[in-house]
Amino acid sequence: MQINKVELRNLEIEDYIELKNSMLQAYEEGVEDPYWKKEEIRRLLKVFPEGQIVIVVDDVVVGAALSLIVDENLALSNHKYNDIVTDSKFKAHNPEGDVLYGIDIFIHPNYRGLRLGRRLYDARKELCEQLNLKSIIFAGRIPNYHNHSKEYTPKQYLDKVKTKEIHDPVISFQVNNDFHIKRLLRNYLEGDHDSKDYAVLLEWNNISYDKSPVLINAKKSVVRLGLIQWQMRPLNNLEEFFDQAEFFIDAVSGYESDFATFPELFVAPLMADYNHLSEAEAIRELSKHTDIIQKRFQELAIQYNINIITGSMPYLEDNVLYNVGFLCKRDGSSEMYRKIHITPNERLYWGMQGGDTIQTFDTDCGKIGIMVCYDVEFPELARIMSEDGMEILFVPYLTDTQNGYTRVRSCAQARAIENECYVAITGCVGNLPKVNNMDIQYGQAAVFTPSDFAFPNNGIKAEATPNTEMTLIVDVELNALKELHELGSVRIKKDRRLDLYKLRKLK
Repeated sequence: MQINKVELRNLEIEDYIELKNSMLQAYEEGVEDPYWKKEEIRRLLKVFPEGQIVIVVDDVVVGAALSLIVDENLALSNHKYNDIVTDSKFKAHNPEGDVLYGIDIFIHPNYRGLRLGRRLYDARKELCEQLNLKSIIFAGRIPNYHNHSKEYTPKQYLDKVKTKEIHDPVISFQVNNDFHIKRLLRNYLEGDHDSKDYAVLLEWNNISYDKSPVLINAKKSVVRLGLIQWQMRPLNNLEEFFDQAEFFIDAVSGYESDFATFPELFVAPLMADYNHLSEAEAIRELSKHTDIIQKRFQELAIQYNINIITGSMPYLEDNVLYNVGFLCKRDGSSEMYRKIHITPNERLYWGMQGGDTIQTFDTDCGKIGIMVCYDVEFPELARIMSEDGMEILFVPYLTDTQNGYTRVRSCAQARAIENECYVAITGCVGNLPKVNNMDIQYGQAAVFTPSDFAFPNNGIKAEATPNTEMTLIVDVELNALKELHELGSVRIKKDRRLDLYKLRKLK
């Protein structure tokens, strides 16, 4: 399935037809009255518009999470579903209540497997935190219980689910999503025959309770970076390359990273098939994979809910060879960036040319910049990006010697200090004896910070083990940058003598 755009937003009444269609598909069996009527949705939006969240794929509503705010005593009592929705009049909703109660959540079956349901739950959690509510509570169906009801009581069934002896599509997912079981509810949802009219009351506790509330989709103050220090190894085909890349994306996504960053030209092992050709011919053959790689990484960004910086790869446009990469965002969109400064080696052996666009990128974690390797040795680029609001600079690189690595590392650390930003670098390690002009690599991923009291004394937030395949997971605090700009021991960006010198883009 080709997906171009994924959006998480609040439900609007104009979405009703698509909402109904998706509900009919999601609840085609096992539930009476499988969709909300338009007047009920209109009423729900009137009482609590912020609590109604939808997932939109290519401008079509494919899932939703509907909620109310209720009193904790009611939510934790031995209640029925209609005690909450009150014949779809939603009288239990109390803006002064203290828990978020989930009254429905679903994903169209054609879009399952993309972890869109997890996005809806994460949005609910974020809303709960921002509204300063104690917890999220809802009653989950146990749709597989009818297959085991003759053998187990509901409590025994839940015990089997907890120990993973039985898989329940609802409860297993919730437990894995940090919800805990509070109690069994009898006769909760009338007509739920698959669950034998039982439900399980589940709760997620808001550990941030009592903090100042902010509305949904607020910019993150702490961003988690996942850097992939990639081992060069022989690969038999493109699918083997994708398997290795997805392994690392899965790993850093599992740690809830906001970004997964790959090195420069980490696709080079695929060039082994063309080793009988000249270097220039071989890398042009490799460039034929670039469009396919970009599309797969865009799919992985959606599937794993993570922004992916694809390092770099060769790209042929109008018979001109560039060194490019892609920012594949978790909303399904992607943007290309091009290496601007080409090394003498790239020009001599491959005939590469530099790009001509200096740009920053807006993400759900703030504004970022991306430079490829040699570009970081030119301070003008980072300063222009910084003037445009960049807070994190990513530098995928490929260096064959420690001398080359030292240039990249030292310049990256200087860019962090000069521009009062974070700089994350990651490269390849190992060797490729069967690929001409790509035989050895030296690398050590790291994240650099400005140098002031709020940051590490040496300006190094974290660094990987040199020349070892691994990931580096690092949290960076964006609010610390704001304080540095205004209250730092020195204020480099503010104290520039713009009366004596200026820097500007020519294109």
